[in-house]
Amino acid sequence: MKILYYNWVDYLDDENRGGGVSVYQRNLVRALAGHSDVSVAFFSSGVAYDLLSRVPRWDVVDQGDACPRYVIVNSGVIAPAHHSYGDGAQLDHPETAETVYDLIDQTGPYDVLHLNNLEGLPVSVLEGFKTRWPQMRIVVSLHNYYPFCPQVNFWHQERISCTGFDEGRNCVHCLPARHNQRNLQLAAGLSCQLKSMGLKPGSWAFDVALFWSLRFGAKTALLARRLRGVPRRMRRQSLGSTPGTLEVVARPDGTPFASRRAQMVAALNGFCDSVLCVSDAVRTLAVAHGIDPKLAHTSYIGSPESARFAQTVPRAVPQSGDSVLTLGYLGYMRRDKGFYFLLQALETLPPDLAGRVRVVIAARRGDKATMGRVAALGSHLSEVDYANGYGHDDLDRLLAQVDVGLVPVLWHDNLPQVALEMHARHIPLLCADMGGAQELGNCPEMVFPAGNIEAFHARIAALLDGSVDFDGYWQGARPPTGMPAHIDGLLPHYRG
Repeated sequence: MKILYYNWVDYLDDENRGGGVSVYQRNLVRALAGHSDVSVAFFSSGVAYDLLSRVPRWDVVDQGDACPRYVIVNSGVIAPAHHSYGDGAQLDHPETAETVYDLIDQTGPYDVLHLNNLEGLPVSVLEGFKTRWPQMRIVVSLHNYYPFCPQVNFWHQERISCTGFDEGRNCVHCLPARHNQRNLQLAAGLSCQLKSMGLKPGSWAFDVALFWSLRFGAKTALLARRLRGVPRRMRRQSLGSTPGTLEVVARPDGTPFASRRAQMVAALNGFCDSVLCVSDAVRTLAVAHGIDPKLAHTSYIGSPESARFAQTVPRAVPQSGDSVLTLGYLGYMRRDKGFYFLLQALETLPPDLAGRVRVVIAARRGDKATMGRVAALGSHLSEVDYANGYGHDDLDRLLAQVDVGLVPVLWHDNLPQVALEMHARHIPLLCADMGGAQELGNCPEMVFPAGNIEAFHARIAALLDGSVDFDGYWQGARPPTGMPAHIDGLLPHYRG
């Protein structure tokens, strides 16, 4: 069986983009290496660009492991999705589609095409795949909600969960600001050029060279606009009627976004053999937004972390009258992840509870005001232990003293990797009632309404007074899925 995988960014990306999906893709490729009857390849699209040419092409990526890797250069669909928010090329860009078809022609044929994302590709390729290779199985995994939401996460104006569509009108002004796509292409082209010269992302030389190149380029572009008489102002972008349009004036109605959703759903229903949802919560949303229930299947992602489940045992959560409960938050200082909700909830925790709560926070530093709030928590709670981000090798050390993990998301987070990592170590999870993390513990006593501070306080009080039945929690918990079990679940979708 020959399988071609896709995500918008290379899973060995030297800028560490792609988050949990890149982690999953690495794990999956490496796990399949042990199957002698399976060969895999991978391609990405939407982040590699040339400085002097806009014509799409495909290249071989320098090999970092045994899996052949390819990249679409100069895709008409810039990734990730918010960089090309609502652009018409997301639906159709013939030049990019033909380049992808040529890649498959030259490197295939493939028995299976598994797309871990549609960002970076025009969705019209799905029809092209089925027309040109009718025997090739097409599998799409929903790690986010890109087919239904151009912002991918139902997170309206970067501040609240989106609860309505209003025939696309809610999407028109969803993003607080739109990106200049040509500038993004130039920045990506510069990055690719610097890397080809041997400069590594994150190094002093790379950062300085990129900063000054972009600054010089911006000044040159501004001067050119002034010479042409173009006023210095931002032009609003939205879904264009012409494929590949980069800057167009927004329509006053939501028709383009309604059309976008309808075409995305129709393409998935019409040309995919399976739509895999990484949690039951994702499947529920997918079906509610039009995905055929017969195509939509829950497929919990596999993780090597699952091995820790057999190596650990449930911890005794402190619940005596004077004990201190250690809560753990790992991830990002982002509003949609619930970090600022958590700050406010901890800041307002009643003193009789606060004195018995310790918190471990592992997240990249935020702005000065945010870090001031984190520091101030130390005088309200029993203790605050802060780490400026973390790597996989840090997990055991950071989680060694954590009694309860926190997943306070404010959006429909599909299934956070950090939830899997804590769950696999037998750390019970206190979750908001959005997304898939709550399915791991499957315990209503450990779930609170997203964004509800009073309900969060009530859950903390219940933890401290010993009214949560942790024996029952672990009896009803879902064991984490290992890579072998996950692959066993994928193969029926691959074979049909």
